[in-house]
Amino acid sequence: MVAALEAEGLAVGLGRAPVPAPDSHMYVVVYVAPGQSISESLADRRTDFQTVVQVTCVAPDEERCLWLADKVRTALWGPLTVAGRVAYRAEDEGGPPVQRDDDVTPPLYYTPIQFTVRSTS
Repeated sequence: MVAALEAEGLAVGLGRAPVPAPDSHMYVVVYVAPGQSISESLADRRTDFQTVVQVTCVAPDEERCLWLADKVRTALWGPLTVAGRVAYRAEDEGGPPVQRDDDVTPPLYYTPIQFTVRSTS
């Protein structure tokens, strides 16, 4: 997922802001849940995997934050590539409206988007 976002030209951090953070203060942060294995059938073969990934878009104003959200959705539109597995297109689960973070200087805007990711071997 990080590779797909970087291929779209986005500055990406995994679990934190990218280091160094871009001077534009525009970046995305990927948070990955541990996920779970799922039985492919009643035989209980655990070859399927599902997880939720949150991509938080951060920018200096609301308009650029929404622009980043659009770029994220474009980057994740097609199926993801995972070595040795078949991955499906991430399901866009949406997120809350853009919010302003006044706890940082200068204040930044952010919006998280959640995606459900599934794969099988």
